[in-house]
Amino acid sequence: MTSSDTKQSNTSNLYVGPAVGDMIITLLERYPERIAFIDPCGSEITYRQLGQRIAYLIEQFEHLGLERGASIVQLCGNRADVFAVMAACYIAGYRSVALHPSGGIDDQRFILESCQARLLIVDAERLERSLNLLSDSQLNFSVLAHDAGQSVRWIWDQFTSGQSHRLVNRAAADEVVRLIYTGGTTGRAKGVMGSSESLATNALIRMAAHNWTDLKLLCSTPLSHSAGTLILPVLWHGGTLVLHAGFELDRLIAELIEQRVNALYLVPTMIYRLLDHHRVHEISGTKLKMLMYGSAPISPARLSQARSVFGQVLIQHYGMSEAPTVVLGMNENDHLDDSLMASAGKPYPGVTVKILDNDGLEVKVGEVGEICIRGPLVMKGYLNEPQLTAQAFKHGWFYSGDLAYQNERGYFFIVDRSKDMIISGGFNIYPKEIENIIAEHSAVASVGVIGVPDADWGEAVRAFVVLKPNESIAASALIEMVRKAKGSIHAPKMIIFVDSLPLTALGKVDKKALRSEFWASNTRGIN
Repeated sequence: MTSSDTKQSNTSNLYVGPAVGDMIITLLERYPERIAFIDPCGSEITYRQLGQRIAYLIEQFEHLGLERGASIVQLCGNRADVFAVMAACYIAGYRSVALHPSGGIDDQRFILESCQARLLIVDAERLERSLNLLSDSQLNFSVLAHDAGQSVRWIWDQFTSGQSHRLVNRAAADEVVRLIYTGGTTGRAKGVMGSSESLATNALIRMAAHNWTDLKLLCSTPLSHSAGTLILPVLWHGGTLVLHAGFELDRLIAELIEQRVNALYLVPTMIYRLLDHHRVHEISGTKLKMLMYGSAPISPARLSQARSVFGQVLIQHYGMSEAPTVVLGMNENDHLDDSLMASAGKPYPGVTVKILDNDGLEVKVGEVGEICIRGPLVMKGYLNEPQLTAQAFKHGWFYSGDLAYQNERGYFFIVDRSKDMIISGGFNIYPKEIENIIAEHSAVASVGVIGVPDADWGEAVRAFVVLKPNESIAASALIEMVRKAKGSIHAPKMIIFVDSLPLTALGKVDKKALRSEFWASNTRGIN
């Protein structure tokens, strides 16, 4: 080996990815007196106070005897202390796990057992649920409360605001510090192993792509999911997270009008409800800087409406638990182009994205293939699921399960999830395309399309439609809209008008629930 080879070998270990713990420590030290969070109750917490709480939590976890890599689970609504626990895990090398606060008990029990939970931290509203989980679980985990006066120990009982210990990151960049459980809409949830590097990469990508200066961002969706990925970019720039316990339209509008917030994170169903609210036009005079949305497909017709109401502030992000939230994006300028209203945008900086076939070959422009991703953003695999991990990674890429094509300008257009694709009469039909067409009608508030078993067609297209208040439209007229746009194969065989569509805990249309009535007697999900 030459001297130059030796030098290269000795320095190669220095080039490791960023660690999210280091980023958190840096931002806390930069803005000690600024307000980091405003809780739903209105209480404020500064960056300095947040750092003190994180340091205290790390000490408490050590006193409890939790070993590095232990799973620390939270079952809580939105509050600053939820992030404090997450940050303590990221810095000290524990695994942060969040149960959806509105999730079902069976799913929550499965996650606790899957991650081998050692500690469950809850708020007062969900204490009874946590005790039920403890009583019927085969695991021996401790339960602590975020709120005082409960029947279990208050985790903050020894905390004093004056105490301060300098935080030091202990978690390596490639260390798993977060387990994100997929929604489980097609079966048992999978534990996505997120590394410190993946979380840091997510934040860096977001900061490179958008302007985060002087933001007061309102989050009414759970911090345990997509909204949580916005925390670091906001705090890195000295901003404030304003937390709501849930989606309250009148309160949200008041926050904007009274200029307590200037940025929003919403899922599409929330945007629809905001657009249909009688006070929505009062927002146009506010100083709204950003309306970021994601987590589910959005209707192009409703997106155009949002643009006309809110102005040049819309930002879309697309990703998944396995490559969180910043795979593709549409910035404010992209939203000015009518031809891109159905697009998921272009790759975020630092993410490699291609549309490939099953053999790992890139498809031609305009052809449908599967969105595939690689880079430090991507997960390390599924917890205790080597076969599923192997199926997801092929030819050196993570296969997302989302089917899409690119136009000649390089913009991605997602046609559907591969699992949602309908095969009718031997033709591949993508429900999202049909949903977009039906949603163009001014009377339609929302729509969900599925395939149902059919003796002649294998699967028949069926649409479930929610109309706007005091609106009406004949089913035949909506069917004809699809027929004119896509042809008779794609036209729904039946349209059912409903008062509401079932939603998952994350606000997505629950296709599994829509299908359940029609597929219950089938031994498989195809016909």
